[in-house]
Amino acid sequence: MRKRKATPPFAVDRHEIVGAMPEYRIDGARIDGIADLYDQFNREFMRDEDWRMGTSLDALNDVLYGLDTKTRDGDPAVVTWHDHARSREALGLETTERWILDKLAQPGTFNEAKFRDDLAALRAGTGPTYFDIVLEVFADHPLVDLRLA
Repeated sequence: MRKRKATPPFAVDRHEIVGAMPEYRIDGARIDGIADLYDQFNREFMRDEDWRMGTSLDALNDVLYGLDTKTRDGDPAVVTWHDHARSREALGLETTERWILDKLAQPGTFNEAKFRDDLAALRAGTGPTYFDIVLEVFADHPLVDLRLA
């Protein structure tokens, strides 16, 4: 295995290489909530940066675009999410409801109608959990291969 030096703006080049495929590891056993999830993302995706991604789906999306850009000429980056079932539970209904209620508690900052609809769907059992939403963000990045383990 060889290591490559990181290139700003995202720490996407410093990781173990198997063949030409960059690999990252998310430890789901260490995720008990949204903040822990972003701790894992920062540990893997931002290790050589002097700034950290906040607990924001938009920030995650931006960092994954950085991974896309760095891997366009090669194989997809592989992100293996170990113990994902534990993360799915930790980022489930209760966490998602608290996240949505936090958004609604900041009038004028977020799209209230959207979050009210999201909350109603979640409570009806038809809306996505935070875990599901994170998977949707990854799905928008075909050059980032998310593997649930």
